[in-house]
Amino acid sequence: MLRKRIIPCLDIKNGKVVKGINFLDLTDIGDPVEYAKIYENQCADEIVFLDITASYEERETIKDIIEKGAKELRIPLTVGGGIKSIEDFREILKRGADKISINSSAVKNPRLIEEAAKEFGSQCVVVAIDSKRDENGQFKVYVKGGRENTGLDLIQWVKKCEKLGAGEILLTSMDADGTKKGYDIEMTKLVVDSVNIPVIASGGCGNIQDIVNVFKKTNCDAALIASLLHYKETTIDKIKEELEKNNISVRRVKNEARL
Repeated sequence: MLRKRIIPCLDIKNGKVVKGINFLDLTDIGDPVEYAKIYENQCADEIVFLDITASYEERETIKDIIEKGAKELRIPLTVGGGIKSIEDFREILKRGADKISINSSAVKNPRLIEEAAKEFGSQCVVVAIDSKRDENGQFKVYVKGGRENTGLDLIQWVKKCEKLGAGEILLTSMDADGTKKGYDIEMTKLVVDSVNIPVIASGGCGNIQDIVNVFKKTNCDAALIASLLHYKETTIDKIKEELEKNNISVRRVKNEARL
C-alpha cells in the first residue's frame, strides 16, 4: 500500500509566510524556513514554498530562502511561483529545490513541461492547477493567482500535462481555498481518475477529518495543508495518528534523508 503524504504549503510574500481566503486578504504570519523546520520535526513528508511576490527584487529574496531551506531541511522541497523558463528551473534547482511547480507559465507555454521533463526528469516537474466551477458547473483552469479564467477544461488540461511529461499535479480548488470547509472531493476525484500520475489535493482543509475524507473518498496521493498548521490548530503527528486509525498508510519516521 502506498503511503499517503502530508505536505505543508508556505505561501511566501516579501520573504514572509502569508495566508488568505479565496486567494485574497493576505496576513503575514512568520519566517518560512522556521515554519518548515517545525513541520519537518512533526513528520511532514515534503514542504512547498510558493512565491507569490510580483517584483524582480522580491523574487531574489525567495532564492535565498530556498537556499537556506535546502540546507536545513532533510525532506523534499518543492518551489513554485514566477518560474517561466528552463533557466529558472536550473537556477531554483541549483539553489537546492527538489521539485519545481509551474502554473501560469505551463498554460502559457505547455512546451515548458515537456522541455523541463526531458532535461531534469518528470519527477522534478509539478504542474500546479487552480480551478473552480463556472456558471454551468464545469471546472475551468485559472491563472495569474486565480485572477484570470483561461477557459481551459480542467480534465483536458490535466491529461495534456501528463502527456507532456508532468510527474505530479498539485490541484487547488479555488472554491474551497481558505474556507476550511473541506477539500473539493468532486474535483479531486475527477482529476485523480483521469490521470496516472500522483495528485496532491489542495484547498479547503479545516480539520483532520477533512484529510481523512479526501484520502478515503479519492485516490489522491497527498494532501496539501496550510492554515490548519500555520495557526497551530493541530500538528502533523496528530494528523498521521488519525489517518492510521482510519487504516490510511503514512510515513512516521522523523528526519529521513531527502529523496
